[in-house]
Amino acid sequence: MLRSAELRLLVVIGLVMLLGVHSGFVRAERIKDIAKVQGVRSNQLLGYGLVVGLDGTGDGNAPQTVQSLRSMLSRLGVNIPSNVNIQSKNVAAVAIHTELPAFARPGQTLDVTVSSVGNAKSLRGGSLLAAALRGVDGNIYGLAQGSVIVSGFGAEGNDGSKITVNVPSVGRIPNGATVEKAVETPFGEMKELVLNLRYPDFTTSNRVAQVINQTLGAGTAYSIDAGSINVQAPQDLAQRVAFIAELENFQVDPAEPPARVIVNSRTGTVVIGQHVRVLPAAVSHGSLTVTITENATVSQPGLGGGNTVTVPRSDITINQGSKRMFKLDMGMSLDDVVRAINQVGVAPGDLIAILEALKEAGALRAELIVI
Repeated sequence: MLRSAELRLLVVIGLVMLLGVHSGFVRAERIKDIAKVQGVRSNQLLGYGLVVGLDGTGDGNAPQTVQSLRSMLSRLGVNIPSNVNIQSKNVAAVAIHTELPAFARPGQTLDVTVSSVGNAKSLRGGSLLAAALRGVDGNIYGLAQGSVIVSGFGAEGNDGSKITVNVPSVGRIPNGATVEKAVETPFGEMKELVLNLRYPDFTTSNRVAQVINQTLGAGTAYSIDAGSINVQAPQDLAQRVAFIAELENFQVDPAEPPARVIVNSRTGTVVIGQHVRVLPAAVSHGSLTVTITENATVSQPGLGGGNTVTVPRSDITINQGSKRMFKLDMGMSLDDVVRAINQVGVAPGDLIAILEALKEAGALRAELIVI
């Protein structure tokens, strides 16, 4: 019978082996997560319509809203004389957009987003009237209608003060559109199947082809370029669907991303990739702070008469920052670079300037992307 110490040791060994096996699968990804079938894509749909039933937060007398309202009422048999002014405070002109997924068929429903195109303050409580959704070819592929759900709200006082949370002029209609026409895809007409990588990479493309050939036989797949892999697929549609269902679940170890440094110049956010390296360099980044303080002094006249006056006085203080020079050694890793920079207390804004200087000097072995 095993002693407790031996039992604990076996449990630890078992956990280490389990974690080791599990980590191997974590590194691998399914083909369906890193690639998609060429020609199988969604399509953008766009429409224009009217949202009615608003509580005085509509467009008012906006020309496009009045014209649209007249046109809609005319189609419904309500003719309003041109000299009559239509009040449309409860109506808003909106743009409607959504995505038509691949293989969507007539009768299926889609979520739509509704956005004000006029000066409506809020779409809360409104209902979208029937509006056609068109593709870039001008054909109608869907019909949208329903109650608008708005997550934001706003309140305004008579003195002009107001508060707004989120964006009340944009809303959504879950299942608010019905597909009226399907978009044909070349899926059933392609003699060969092409996989397009979501992030093109020569290493990943080669590994995908290798995994397919090792599983389905040599010559089944070959890499066209860094972003595409050609796969021999059955011509029968039923067999092709079953073939792709099996293919997209193959596990592939994708290549590690290239060395990159992403800098957001507006927020000061810096993201440094794992494989970033630097050449030997000495960096000194000092700061000069100039502070100007305005103080007012009162000049009191003597007994001889005169007026009391206020005399402005400016105090100027110059502070030279005490940032030390630090050295970056050959081939320093991400951890070493961050540690060296933190030791001298460099702020995010200063770090951006340092990275740009290192890039210009050729000491930064990574792609620097400023957004």
